Amino acid sequence: MNQTINPARRRQTLRSLLEHKRTIATLASSTIILLIAPLLPASWAMISAYLISYLLVSYDVLWQSIQNIRHGELFDENFLMAVATIGALLLGDYPEAIAVMLFYQVGDLFEDVAVNQSKQSISALLAVKATTATVKTAMGTKTVAPEKVTPGQLLIIKPGERVPLDGELRTGTTSLDTSALTGESLPQDVQPGDAVLSGSINLTGMIEVLVTKPYQESTIARILDLVENANQKKTTTEKFIKRFAKIYTPVVVGLAVLLAIVPPLLQVGDWATWINRALVFLVISCPCALVISVPLSFFGGIGAASRHGILIKGSNFLEALTAVKTVAFDKTGTLTRGQFTVNGVEPATAAMSGTDLLKLAAAVEQQSTHPIARSIVTAYEGDLSQVAVSDLTEKAGHGVTATVDGQTVVVGNAKAMAAHQITVPDTETLGTTVNVAVNSQYVGRITVADQPKPDAAKAIQTLKQEGVTQTVLLTGDNRVIAGTIGQQLGLDRVEAELLPEQKVAVMADLTEQAHPQHQKVAFVGDGINDTPVLARADVGIAMGGLGSDAAIEAADIVIMDDQPSKLAQAITIAHHTKRIVWQNIIFALVIKIGFLALGASGSPACGKQSLRTLA
Repeated sequence: MNQTINPARRRQTLRSLLEHKRTIATLASSTIILLIAPLLPASWAMISAYLISYLLVSYDVLWQSIQNIRHGELFDENFLMAVATIGALLLGDYPEAIAVMLFYQVGDLFEDVAVNQSKQSISALLAVKATTATVKTAMGTKTVAPEKVTPGQLLIIKPGERVPLDGELRTGTTSLDTSALTGESLPQDVQPGDAVLSGSINLTGMIEVLVTKPYQESTIARILDLVENANQKKTTTEKFIKRFAKIYTPVVVGLAVLLAIVPPLLQVGDWATWINRALVFLVISCPCALVISVPLSFFGGIGAASRHGILIKGSNFLEALTAVKTVAFDKTGTLTRGQFTVNGVEPATAAMSGTDLLKLAAAVEQQSTHPIARSIVTAYEGDLSQVAVSDLTEKAGHGVTATVDGQTVVVGNAKAMAAHQITVPDTETLGTTVNVAVNSQYVGRITVADQPKPDAAKAIQTLKQEGVTQTVLLTGDNRVIAGTIGQQLGLDRVEAELLPEQKVAVMADLTEQAHPQHQKVAFVGDGINDTPVLARADVGIAMGGLGSDAAIEAADIVIMDDQPSKLAQAITIAHHTKRIVWQNIIFALVIKIGFLALGASGSPACGKQSLRTLA
């Protein structure tokens, strides 16, 4: 399992802790004063210490309650906490008031830390943005910021450099790594006249590109904008306690008021007795059991998921998983390995064996850095050092020509064969075809393709058993390959040849269909190009082992070992956690109602000792 945390993520975790250092210091100070107060000799000193401890731990809650009242939001958990603890102070139960507020603040701290981990970050996306552009001028070349380049200017892009702006290739031929934009790991071969997109990487020859769009309208700028907009549109689950308090708080406050005034008006006891009971009622009504049990139940689920290599960035995302009925997947690196492998070697003549054909192609391709060439060399397990290779020439977008043991060998695509007037049989294959010819005679072909992950099909099947009703494939790959992968894995729907903005549009349609039915949509991806969709989905899930930093940061859930089957496991954990949460809620409410009844009746069972235990 790959659970390595890069330095950037360690710094983010440290920053998250530092953000809460004031709260941690306040809780520690309040606790220390609470422990010291009973040891003070004078009663006035003891009471003063208790009040200082109380103010330290409750200042934020009291201030927030006042602010909410000013804005017309009277009945929330802050108001209830304030009334309940002030009631305890009036009764002289100082430790109870402080302890109740301490429990509340600790529970709130735990939840805040988890929620902070779910904040979306697009800083890693800046890695796909070129910081400079080399512009060709009459006086030579000059380096400027991409934002200062205007349409019509000519850019010089060397091998290994990232394309800064969208344009049209004018001079040179090369292969472009467009995985940051399309998610497809197969390089795109381009020649003069072809479009070149910003964010892609020039792999081979030096090229000149005529800029066709300003930076603000470039492909990479649109991706950055999509992420920002998606984050703004994405809804977050409200904390359960806030929703519950909207009903619970006014009810218990109203009951306390009735308890204070109705019995005296009916001449059942004196005012002092019933006001005292009303204050006891308010103290007992404090929802500390819910405040602690609900988030800690979710944290237990998060911990269980982490032990299985599933990182969930907040309790709200764990809860959201229980409502997921549609799951959309990226293809390359998510459902497939993301690495090219040879899956077919087909000699065209009886004189050429499969091993000999693979050896011939590997000998010619061994000097190339092209991913397809590397997969062929890796597939051949023999020794190539004894093969005499000379006069090697590589043409980007075509293939490689060389002399092997005195024979002219051409290895490449259909364009390479056509350039040498070599006839190639017209057959359809799943993957990329590499043709091989010797002395102008076609001798066979090698098929290279990305393979599904071993547990991908099982993952789709298990998801359906867990209640997922629709599985969708969203990919930038061609329709034939995408359709075949979708059929192999049992996916319900396949959308192919999509750019990042098109993926976001499809995701928007899926969420619009799901939300009226109170359902949620999850997306699973691993590349930078998936970042906008991860941010737009109700639940974004990234593959953490091979996934890009941008995808991992934008996701709500990270599968650390890249196994698609872990998604179904995460949903199982989410359902189990939610059941435990509701068991805790029901248990806490039953106990709470029992004690409220005892407190209202003035039962000795709710004396100070029982009240202290309950708090």
